[in-house]
Amino acid sequence: MFQDVTLGQYFPGDSILHRLDPRTKIFSLLALLVMIFSADDPIEYLMLTATVGLLVALSGINLTAVLRAIKPLRWIILFTFVIHLVSHDGELLFRAWIFNVTDEGLREGFLISLRLVLMIVASSLLTFTTSPLKLTDATERLLTPLKVIGVPAHELAMMMTIALRFIPTLLDEADKIIKAQKIRGLDIEHGNFINRLKMMVPILVPLFLSAFRRADDLAMAMEARCYRGGEGRTHMKSLAIGSSDWIALAVVALMVVAFVWIK
Repeated sequence: MFQDVTLGQYFPGDSILHRLDPRTKIFSLLALLVMIFSADDPIEYLMLTATVGLLVALSGINLTAVLRAIKPLRWIILFTFVIHLVSHDGELLFRAWIFNVTDEGLREGFLISLRLVLMIVASSLLTFTTSPLKLTDATERLLTPLKVIGVPAHELAMMMTIALRFIPTLLDEADKIIKAQKIRGLDIEHGNFINRLKMMVPILVPLFLSAFRRADDLAMAMEARCYRGGEGRTHMKSLAIGSSDWIALAVVALMVVAFVWIK
């Protein structure tokens, strides 16, 4: 049931994106997301689609894994497309029940759905090509200047990384529980909404118990290793900006300039 969910997974590799500093990837992702949010013209979307496609090719990640990142949100994308399809004025293409489907609605629905797909794929590439440890270090480094106003940079980075790390683990645990309950005769695929909701209780209860047990084991392991927060901690491998990172940032800057010029 959850085999297709790739949120939070890391795929080890030696591609160009894997070798980039995680801070470079975070800055580049933020710039790309801003451009995706700002896009409102087919030419801009074409440029962004080509960019995301090139990033997927450079990442060395299997295309199937990238598409699996979109699959859990396919109904949200479809719903967004339908809402825009029937809520815009324009030249009437056809009428479906009480809804008018126009050319402008078709255009807007396609572009907004494409925007969601590009955002999902671009964000997924960050976790696909960056290990949780490096992501923690990068987030902590980026939040370090905020320590002067009392922001706990290390603790925030640690919480975020632990959450990302345990998403695949909990999904795998949920899949095992569902299979075990189905063997015992639990039917969660038939019946009305209320009955199916009730059938989720035998799944959610053991899943929550498993999550709390894993959290307790993690806390005990951290205490056994004398973890006391980020104060005074050092890093076995320090992050360093290399020539490839400067080149990547320069390319992103040129892309931002080109995007602004197109707009």
